[in-house]
Amino acid sequence: MKEKPERAGKKEGTGKKERTARMLTNPWVAGLLAVCCTALWGSAYPCVKSGYELFQIAGEDVSSKILFAGYRFFAAGIMTFIFSWISSGRVPAVKRGNIPGALGLGLVQTTLQYIFFYIGVANTTGVKGSIIGASSTFFTILLAHFLIKSEKIDMKKGLGCILGFSGVVLASFTAQGLDASFSIEGEGFLIISALSYAAASIWSKGLAKKEDPIVITAVQLLFGGAVLMILGFSFGGHIDVVVWSGAVLFLYMAFISSAAFSLWTLLLKYNPVGKVAIYGFMTPVFGVFMSALFLGESAWNMRNLAALLMVSAGIIVVNRDGKWNCTKNNDGKCTG
Repeated sequence: MKEKPERAGKKEGTGKKERTARMLTNPWVAGLLAVCCTALWGSAYPCVKSGYELFQIAGEDVSSKILFAGYRFFAAGIMTFIFSWISSGRVPAVKRGNIPGALGLGLVQTTLQYIFFYIGVANTTGVKGSIIGASSTFFTILLAHFLIKSEKIDMKKGLGCILGFSGVVLASFTAQGLDASFSIEGEGFLIISALSYAAASIWSKGLAKKEDPIVITAVQLLFGGAVLMILGFSFGGHIDVVVWSGAVLFLYMAFISSAAFSLWTLLLKYNPVGKVAIYGFMTPVFGVFMSALFLGESAWNMRNLAALLMVSAGIIVVNRDGKWNCTKNNDGKCTG
């Protein structure tokens, strides 16, 4: 007796999900993908700086920067939507009950995070901005400790955070040292941005259990980007200069957000938050080296190499047991 096509399709779909879960919970695969995400985000540092120059956005023009970010994330959402459509063979859609959550994630992960980030960066030094930005990794692990029963902070996570954060501080330090001043519009807003990122990481893990992570990424980027565009326009933001080199750079920046957010959400779905989040310390370090490579900034020195080693050591400490256990159902199979 032949198996019914519908039942065969369900079995094939289940088998595909199990294979995906096994692949993404493999510590080597997950680690490599996490490094790819942070490398992409790190490359955004010189790209954003170059983008401001190519589109002639002044350093103090925060509204135009927010508008530029809105364009970027909205384009990234379109890219993600198209990729999901092509790969799945059907128009991506979010279940009605999960729409508020996906839109809320867009407000937190894209709109709020980047509004506070851009305003904060404009009112503090680049050194302090890098250090406070890296604290989002620590905030993520801390929130997971309180909100997810299986994500308690232990000695390894604590030591890994200390090593990783120390590496970022070392990479960000300059000969002038670190200014100890504090302002709400500067350092305060950057802390809010870091907290928004942390909250969004926990939120996206929960949503990814109920929806396709790629579709969630598409919706949150589209909505969050649209809100940024509206706000940028409302406060007088404008981009009047468009050149071919700028357009190519813009498309790459949109790709960064599309690919990195999609991969990161997938990793969060199938793995413990702490084991993924710890890789976030690599982003500012990659930013330093990418800026050196593409902008000619000085970075190839013993201090930055030591910072890279410290961040790497922190990641190894957190993940040295090699067990990236996924969420399992009653049969012991990975479900995400």
